Amino acid sequence: MPAKKTTILTADDDPQLLRLIARNLQFEDYEVITASDGQQALNLIEQNKPDLALLDVMMPKMDGFTVCQRVREYSAIPIIIITARGQDQDKVRGLDLGADDYLTKPFSFDVLAARLRVIARRTASESASVLQVSDLTLNTETHEVHRGKKSMVLTRTEFVILEHLMRRAGRVVSRDDLIEATWGIDREVESNTLDVFIFQLRSKTEVGGASRLVQTVRGFGYCVRETED
Repeated sequence: MPAKKTTILTADDDPQLLRLIARNLQFEDYEVITASDGQQALNLIEQNKPDLALLDVMMPKMDGFTVCQRVREYSAIPIIIITARGQDQDKVRGLDLGADDYLTKPFSFDVLAARLRVIARRTASESASVLQVSDLTLNTETHEVHRGKKSMVLTRTEFVILEHLMRRAGRVVSRDDLIEATWGIDREVESNTLDVFIFQLRSKTEVGGASRLVQTVRGFGYCVRETED
C-alpha cells in the first residue's frame, strides 16, 4: 500500500502566489488544499485536518494570526506564518501565538521546501519512542537510558525532564515550559527545584568525563545538543 501523502493547507489572498505555491508543492508530491481568505482557511483546516498549514498574515475576513490562534485551541499541527519583508513584529507575534516557523516574502520555493523537511524530521522525532542525541539514548517504552554502552537509572522526574528536552533537541526550552511539562500548570514549584534536577541529570549523563549535552542557555532556559556554542 502506498504511503499516505502529506496534506498541506496554504492560504493567501494573492491568487498568483497561491497557484505558484500549490503547483510547486504538488510537484513535490504533497496533497494541497488552498484558501484565499482566513475564514476559508480555518474552515478547511477544521474539515480536512491537514498535516501542516501555511498562513499568510494579511488576509481578508480573518488574518493569519487569528487563524493560528483559533487552530491552536484544538490542534497542534505545524503552522508556518508568511510575513512581509522587514516585519519582525509579525514574526514574533506569530511565534508567540503558536506558529512553528515563519517565511518572509519574497521567498524561494527551495527555502520553503527546506523548512518543510525540517518540520517533517521534527514531527517524526516528537513521535518516536527511541530518542538519541550523540551517544545518549532514551527509550520511552522501556524507560531505559544509556550514555554509550553505560546504562543509567533516572527518577521519574529526571526522565520526564530529559525526554522533554530530547524531543526538542537543538532547540531552547524555556524554564516555564519545562516546569509546566514536568509538574503541570497548577503546581507551585520552587525556583531552584528545576536547577537541582538539571544538576542531577548532568551528574548522571556526564559520568566518566563524557561531554555535556544538557546545556544552560542563560536568560532563556535549557537545551540538549551535541556541542556547546
